[in-house]
Amino acid sequence: MDFEDKGVYIFFINFLKKGTFNNMEKFKANCLPVLIGSLPISDHDEAIRIVYKYTPDIPLWVQLPIYKQEGMIAQFLPGLPSNDNEEIAQFYEEYLAVSEGQADINNSRFAMSYDYAKGFFIFLDYIKNLSKPPIALKGQITCPITLGMGTNDENGRAVYYNDILKDPLIKLVSMKAKWQAKKLSQFGLPVIIFLDAPAIAGFGSSEYISISREEIVSAIEEVISAIHSEGALVGVHICANADWSIVLNSSADIVSFDAYSFFDRFILYPKEIKAFLERGSILAWGIVPTGRPEFIEKENTDSLFEKFNELLSQITKIGISQSKIFSQSLITPSCGTGSLSIDNATKVLRLTRELSDRLRGV
Repeated sequence: MDFEDKGVYIFFINFLKKGTFNNMEKFKANCLPVLIGSLPISDHDEAIRIVYKYTPDIPLWVQLPIYKQEGMIAQFLPGLPSNDNEEIAQFYEEYLAVSEGQADINNSRFAMSYDYAKGFFIFLDYIKNLSKPPIALKGQITCPITLGMGTNDENGRAVYYNDILKDPLIKLVSMKAKWQAKKLSQFGLPVIIFLDAPAIAGFGSSEYISISREEIVSAIEEVISAIHSEGALVGVHICANADWSIVLNSSADIVSFDAYSFFDRFILYPKEIKAFLERGSILAWGIVPTGRPEFIEKENTDSLFEKFNELLSQITKIGISQSKIFSQSLITPSCGTGSLSIDNATKVLRLTRELSDRLRGV
């Protein structure tokens, strides 16, 4: 079995084990709009109102990076042990107890706290009071490769290169993702958890020379498996160019990519894209630019509609019908908007909603 066949095999085994087929059947993408995660404001209640204004069908909890504890690295680090042997032992004891059902994940280090994820808890309260339920709910977490490369140990070395801490880091992310999926599942709606994975774009560079493809795949699959165990769908979001075969061959249900700036690189994987779509998975098109203010300012709904259709025609050439692509697509910004001005962020959200409406004939 070659590597590509193995990726497809893992995908189907996970689906059969976790029952994710049922969730894929329940959730229909149909070019609905969804956001990536962050906003450049300081009020969590206002953030939820903005989300519901532009993406009421698939709302998400919002990260506000104006608060340092809500940065994509800091937000998910609490609970990681130090190099101390006793701390490491305590971590694994707690991990095993929760994994085997002997301890409640809600009372463990794997539950996110209000101090670091205020938006998540406000989101839960907001959903409870909705008169009309959404189609699905979205959460997000930073992938272990990105978290490990963005965090240093006490010796100043990236945690992902620390042989003692790397596995606890992967398990910490897996269990926090599982907790998030479990909490969101209480509403009886399809749940989607995105792994924000910009570091995967660095694979193959000199900085990542000692990280193998197999290591990356193994780390991502461990997190995906934890999320699937709660019946949730998994998206992998990469907002730069990458070796797209890694995620297209993975067990991920959704691949989120920057279609605005990197479609020419993405389409270099036609075999993998076709196989990904043929097994019912979803493309999240980051067609609304967030990278540079001048791109945001020059675009409008008409220009993005034209661009989407131009890119769509290139995927149909690999043997996938337009109707299938439409039904298995989401419309998103190319990345989060937390670093933008509020005016540009608002325009990005508005364009995301308007483009989705136009594609769906709403």
